[in-house]
Amino acid sequence: MMQRIRAMRQDEGFTLIELLLVIVVLGVLAGVVVLSVGGVSDRGATAACRSDFKNIEVAQQAHYAKLNQYADGTAELVSGGFLASEPSPKGYTITTAAPGTKKSYTITVGPAAKVTGNSNVIAACNSFDGTNPV
Repeated sequence: MMQRIRAMRQDEGFTLIELLLVIVVLGVLAGVVVLSVGGVSDRGATAACRSDFKNIEVAQQAHYAKLNQYADGTAELVSGGFLASEPSPKGYTITTAAPGTKKSYTITVGPAAKVTGNSNVIAACNSFDGTNPV
C-alpha cells in the first residue's frame, strides 16, 4: 500500500526545476519578441514624416507651376487646393517657407514640443532629400 502511494506522488505535477526551466525559456522568448518589434513605431513615424515631406514638396511644385511662385507655408498650399489638409505629424513638426521673392522654398523638420525620444525619426526624415523611395 505504501509503495502505491509513493508511486502516485512521484507521477503527479512538475518539479521545481521543470517549472523554473519553462519560466526561463518563456522569458527568453519574450525578450526576443520585444527586441524584434521595438523599432516598429520609429519606422512608421519615419515613413509618415517622409510622406508628409514628399506631399509638401509636390504641392509646392504644383503651386509654382500654376502661380509662378512657391507658397509661404502649408496653410497657403491648403487654401489654394494644392494640399488636402495641414500635416498632423506625431513626434515631429514639418513646415515650409518661401521667403522673399518666393522663387525658392525650404521644408524644415524638427522635434515636436513635449515629445522626446524621436531623434531617430527626425534624423531619418532630415536625411530624406525627396528623391528616395518612401
